[in-house]
Amino acid sequence: MDDNNNPNSETPFGQAEGAAGTAARRKLSDTAAEVKEKVADFGRKAVDNLDESRKSTAGALHQAAAKLHSGGEQLSGAARAAAHEISGVAHDAADKLHAAADYIHETDLKRIGEDLKDIVKRYPGPALAVAAVLGFLVARGLRRD
Repeated sequence: MDDNNNPNSETPFGQAEGAAGTAARRKLSDTAAEVKEKVADFGRKAVDNLDESRKSTAGALHQAAAKLHSGGEQLSGAARAAAHEISGVAHDAADKLHAAADYIHETDLKRIGEDLKDIVKRYPGPALAVAAVLGFLVARGLRRD
């Protein structure tokens, strides 16, 4: 009959377990729990950092949009017709930046990933072109002279 509480019980291999084996199991269990907690903490910190980056990116886009709006307002003078057209383009770009900033600010990372997958499925050619350009830019940025 097995007695798991007996410190002198034998392991499946016929060796006496004793207090040292029990202590080793406890230490291993404690270490595993500690590693699990550290990994969970690391994951929480990573998500917090991504959320903070998302918020700062949205803020930067809002600032860029505001600057485009103010720059669009300042165009005037001799080229009134051209300025009006350029101003309209600046306002359109600013509105799109505001919309992008709002989307980034209000949407969680999981939903953004799902939306990107949908866009790639709907427009595979342009998505591949964008990926190629981004890859080129990242490679160029990482290249050492």
